[in-house]
Amino acid sequence: MTVAMAVQSFSLSLLSSRSFNSSSSLSSVPAFSLVSNFSRFRLRPTIPLLRCQYKHDAILEFPGVGEDLPLDYDERFPKADPSDRRRAGVLLHPTSFRGPHGIGDLGDEAFRFIDWLHDAGCSVWQVLPLVPPGRRANEEGSPYSGQDANCGNTLLISLEELAKDGLLKKEELPKPVEAERVNYSTVAEIKDPLMAKAAERLILSEGDLKNQLEEFRSDPDVSSWLEDAALFAAIDSSLNTFSWYVWPEPLKNRHLAALEDVYQRKKDFIDIFIAQQFLFQRQWQKVREYAQKKGVSIMGDMAIYVGYHSADVWANRKQFLLNRKSFPLLVSGVPPDAFSETGQLWDSPLYNWKAMEKDGFTWWIRRLRRAQDLYDEFRIDHFRGFAGFWAVPSEAKIAMFGRWKAGPGKALFDAISRAVGNINIIAEDLGVITEDVIELRKSIEAPGMAVLQFAFGSDAANPHLPHNHEQNQVVYTGTHDHDTIRGWWDLLPEEEKSIVLRYLSISEEDDISWALIKAALSSVAQTTILPMQDVLRLGNSARMNIPATQFGNWGWRMPSSLIFESLEDEASRLRDLVSLYGRL
Repeated sequence: MTVAMAVQSFSLSLLSSRSFNSSSSLSSVPAFSLVSNFSRFRLRPTIPLLRCQYKHDAILEFPGVGEDLPLDYDERFPKADPSDRRRAGVLLHPTSFRGPHGIGDLGDEAFRFIDWLHDAGCSVWQVLPLVPPGRRANEEGSPYSGQDANCGNTLLISLEELAKDGLLKKEELPKPVEAERVNYSTVAEIKDPLMAKAAERLILSEGDLKNQLEEFRSDPDVSSWLEDAALFAAIDSSLNTFSWYVWPEPLKNRHLAALEDVYQRKKDFIDIFIAQQFLFQRQWQKVREYAQKKGVSIMGDMAIYVGYHSADVWANRKQFLLNRKSFPLLVSGVPPDAFSETGQLWDSPLYNWKAMEKDGFTWWIRRLRRAQDLYDEFRIDHFRGFAGFWAVPSEAKIAMFGRWKAGPGKALFDAISRAVGNINIIAEDLGVITEDVIELRKSIEAPGMAVLQFAFGSDAANPHLPHNHEQNQVVYTGTHDHDTIRGWWDLLPEEEKSIVLRYLSISEEDDISWALIKAALSSVAQTTILPMQDVLRLGNSARMNIPATQFGNWGWRMPSSLIFESLEDEASRLRDLVSLYGRL
């Protein structure tokens, strides 16, 4: 064979290293130049074919420069990546549903809401943390001050569903309570005894439901947190102290003999506690499965910190910054911000990140596994604390006397990824956001947040203005910590109002709630979340929480005059906008 024939028979395939499927029968050929190898023969190498692959399609061949393209060339369009799908959702915590016993629950109203979301074209339902809310003084039902990071809020259990399961008799159900706001102590007085009765009947029963309870209790991913939570609750109920710090020394320091004694004496309490957690889990999973059938993803919420008076700290004290007597050295908070001139003092103990890293971050891995068991995706509140956190001396009365300390950074999320796999996290990156917070969020590819109520108080570079939004982001009109749009608008300075009107191209006579909803839905951000209060155009009285305050929060419920079946106009209007901006 002549050299010319050899060259003519030689073909070089240029493969796209990024999109080439390694499982293909084709093999890659290194790119190099033939010209220099054969220049002394003054021969031109064969023009190579360019091979490329789009996603999982077959490999396509294109000729070199100047050659004819395939006949179907003008039909080969790029396909959208399903993970880039635009979507919209609504923020509504289950406690805010209408319900017969003074609080929303996981009964019929939860399913009606999912149907309404589906009719409105929404594919996300965001809830607040589902943990047991704070019941002690100054906590006022806060889902961010719960006694356990992994337990479910049993006040959300539907008594009517328990009756359907045969665990309560219909005549045992209490008379309906008409309440425009949730009074957590009243609700507990009504529901706690009945839920305990249902749990006891379940324990004494035989059959499939009892078998499910035993499977739940023996699941290692559940028992790893549930046994400590039940034991803590048993001790707490018998001693009724403000903090485990003042428990008798053998219980405070978890002496085995003392714990065994409690376990034997309080066995019935512990069994009922665990059965109630099972009943919560069972009802919640029914709701979640129905949402999945309707194409609705449930977005949960996770407070970064846990309360000191909790099973989490009591049973895992080496994971927290405590002194030799087990009292917090430093506590959580934030420096002065838009909500408080002296900062916010949260008083939660801070993590001992060095000890956690040495332990392989097992505490966080267990917590994230639990979150995956409850939600399809979840927001982590105060994400910036993983990059740098505000540490306040435990004896301080206000948060402004703290200082910044370095967080675990990407090492935490690398450990979680290795143990749990992919997790769908939304990073709450509001407040004092430094460069390292942004770098950390982007390194784990988590979407951040933008809030339209923050958008109009500065200049055109404000990151919350729609023209500055990012694709990998969740945009809100407001969050649970904000006023409703109408409440915000009523208190907005006139100068800022004029900026809003100009930016949105509206007048004073226009509906400000739906104008901001439209702006949020039109954003380039992949996900838009709208508080239900804004969809309903409610005012300040419907606000869920005022940060840095302790009373009057977390009680809002859907107005008694409104049922989801009566909200067809709102669903239709929302669906039209969701469709208009490509979020169906």
